[in-house]
Amino acid sequence: MERVKLNVSDGTVMEAVVVRSGAVEAPGLLVLQEAFGVNQHIRNVAERYAKIGFTTIAPELFHRTAPPGWEGSYGDFESVRQHFAGLTTEGLIADMRAGYEWLGKEAKIAPQRIAAVGYCMGGRCAYLANSELPLAAAISYYGGGIVPDLLDRASRQHAPILMFWGGLDQHIPPEQYRAVADALTAAGADHTQVVFAKADHGFNCDARPSYNESASREALALVLEFLRVRGVL
Repeated sequence: MERVKLNVSDGTVMEAVVVRSGAVEAPGLLVLQEAFGVNQHIRNVAERYAKIGFTTIAPELFHRTAPPGWEGSYGDFESVRQHFAGLTTEGLIADMRAGYEWLGKEAKIAPQRIAAVGYCMGGRCAYLANSELPLAAAISYYGGGIVPDLLDRASRQHAPILMFWGGLDQHIPPEQYRAVADALTAAGADHTQVVFAKADHGFNCDARPSYNESASREALALVLEFLRVRGVL
């Protein structure tokens, strides 16, 4: 695991955590953080995918308002709010493009082998990235805020997208994730929707009380097969 500095198109400098795979011609994965920063959980995710065979990069999306290496507390969202409020669509797109370009230029990974995965805030970002970047595939875990702000980007999804939702999630009720699915279907987008009936928001994060091991393991298996079918892995 290493830290790299990325020059973003708006003139800012963003740090990111990189985990390189030892595999020959490894695919690339843009790992997009929760609202709590590139914390131990996100670093664990990056390492887990690297062990599977990906070269991963997790950009620090709060870099304009938080110092490098900043991490929030799952029990104190107020400490997160100022950084979350400072995000803009344009800034996020620029940040994710910088991460994507690092995978292409520095890790020398072909576009057809680069995907994105995101969690919570990052799940929204994965959907956003797939509307702006030439990804080969995108995976979104319980991405809030797509409805209503980003529904118009359903028709701009470049690659197949796999989306996970929790049936017990009070933050993203069924009418919201159904609206996302309906918009993608109406737009003719290639999408797969999975609802874990007994899972809550944040079910993939073992640092949260809402962690659901069975849903997390099943989701990972689906992700890997999704990426194999799309030729990324």
